Amino acid sequence: MATGNTTTTSLADSLPVMIASARTTREYEGIITSIVDKITLGEGVGTSWNEINFNQLTAEAVAESEELDNPQQISDTLFSITPTVIGVEIILTDRVKKRLSKVAFARLGKLSQEAIQRKKDEDGLIVLDGATTSLAGAGVTLTSGHIRAGGARITSNTTEPGKGKLRCVLHGYQIKDILDELAAPVGAYPVDANGITARAFTDAFVGKVGGAELFEDGNITIDSSDDAKGGVFMGGTGGAIVLVQGRAPWTETERKQIGGGADALFMYDEYAYGERSAGNWLYEIYSDATAPTS
Repeated sequence: MATGNTTTTSLADSLPVMIASARTTREYEGIITSIVDKITLGEGVGTSWNEINFNQLTAEAVAESEELDNPQQISDTLFSITPTVIGVEIILTDRVKKRLSKVAFARLGKLSQEAIQRKKDEDGLIVLDGATTSLAGAGVTLTSGHIRAGGARITSNTTEPGKGKLRCVLHGYQIKDILDELAAPVGAYPVDANGITARAFTDAFVGKVGGAELFEDGNITIDSSDDAKGGVFMGGTGGAIVLVQGRAPWTETERKQIGGGADALFMYDEYAYGERSAGNWLYEIYSDATAPTS
């Protein structure tokens, strides 16, 4: 027979487990969907969104005594995007629903939406990876010059110049290299306390580089060589990346005879991305993304 004080340790098996709080794993919801050209596919218009681009004509000088006889042919190019469906399925048995802590159960509803939002962002990042031209390169430390080069090649593109807001999406490790570049003068030269260098040093603020708004996206994949692929592009309405949304996100349920009864919960979304003026308004930024240590 045991002797001594009665404590929570001695009665551990009699203490109920109370779930005081619950959370979902934190993740990047993504940035791509909020900075590209978003279009909704209307009902009764088929399965694809279509845009016609009329190609350029050529004007020429006409002398006073000359008859202009050089007709320019008007031609067009079709740009088409067909949304596809993605989905998430969860099966919850009646036993789980009866026994699971209410605090924990309340957090389950957002998991499916978070998964869809992450998938949507990752699909947008694939468009960056598919750019015709890549700047910097594997193992190269990213500098502001690479971003400025991409921006200049968009706004002064010889095939079709981009006229809109420039956006740059990078992994945080890539952005760290830009911050290091901007903060380098600290300690070496006098720095304006309100200037971009001071803000980069104290607040990790970059803002714009070469006219391109800078966005961090942790969903960008770092490959086995510690490199990552972001991109600089013309964003917003009429921009390089088009997100065509089909049906708005929707849910379905189905009753299943699993474990004495269960509910299958389905959440779906329908969308697809495309690149407008391919090769002209989007440039991949491929650079070193080694985890920072200093």
